[in-house]
Amino acid sequence: MNDTVIIAIISLLGTLFGTLGGIVASNKLVDFRLKSLEEKVEKHNSVVERTYKLESEVESLKETVHSMQG
Repeated sequence: MNDTVIIAIISLLGTLFGTLGGIVASNKLVDFRLKSLEEKVEKHNSVVERTYKLESEVESLKETVHSMQG
């Protein structure tokens, strides 16, 4: 084989492996960031649910105090 053809094949293989490696690394980073975002959203939703429960309890306590005073 001609030296030029061998160098071209080696360059092609290097490019393919480099590209695939970059894609894999990028996908891992996106997956990590997505999981982190999902955890933050879950924490936020938990706070919203707890706040709703607290507001309900406060309203109930207000009604109880109001009925005791009146």
